Amino acid sequence: MQQLHPDLWIADAPLRFAGLEVGSRMTVVRLPGPKLLLHSPIAASDELVREVKALGPVAYLVAPNRFHHLFVGDWQRACPDAAIYAAPGLDAKRADLAIAGELSDEPEPGWKGVLDQVLLDGFPLVNEVVFFHRSSATLIATDLAFNVGSNSPRLTRLAFRLAGSYGRLAPTLVERLFVRDRAAFRHSLERILEWPFERVVVAHGEVSEQGGREELIRGYSWVLATGGRG
Repeated sequence: MQQLHPDLWIADAPLRFAGLEVGSRMTVVRLPGPKLLLHSPIAASDELVREVKALGPVAYLVAPNRFHHLFVGDWQRACPDAAIYAAPGLDAKRADLAIAGELSDEPEPGWKGVLDQVLLDGFPLVNEVVFFHRSSATLIATDLAFNVGSNSPRLTRLAFRLAGSYGRLAPTLVERLFVRDRAAFRHSLERILEWPFERVVVAHGEVSEQGGREELIRGYSWVLATGGRG
């Protein structure tokens, strides 16, 4: 694991999606107690489970959108006292998971004051909930944006070039195609941009340590500049 802040870590693992190696990232947040929240859990290897448990007891497993849920069950078996909180609609997709609650715009009592959150309206394909870690001024996202660069395999680099988001923190063409209500989506983005963040942690690609706000604004200029119309 890599530590970004006294109470914030990330861990990466290989992951293939649609034939591409895109990698995946889990974010670990230490809460008062101390307890841990695992955001977008990756594969629960024995070594990683030991590393995480050395930081404290895992209290919450967060599946932040309808695609980032593959390893939540493995982590719940490794940490049976942890409660699962999932994005809207995931309960129908993963009836096998014992989901304790559905994520919304309001932080759960267990992490209120440490993390803020916004549900991305108007994008039902993903139903992503984006988080802000107050003490480190870090935006924690999954598929809101990607940051695929030269460290990725050649085929992955080519695919993201074609998707218009290679070499920078930006959304892909998927967002343009599948956002169903641009006005609602824009309102969610504006709420996210009210947070005082510079660092952006995404699930696929590099962490953006500086300038993340400006990069997101540029990447989403097609909706922010139009006022959500079109």
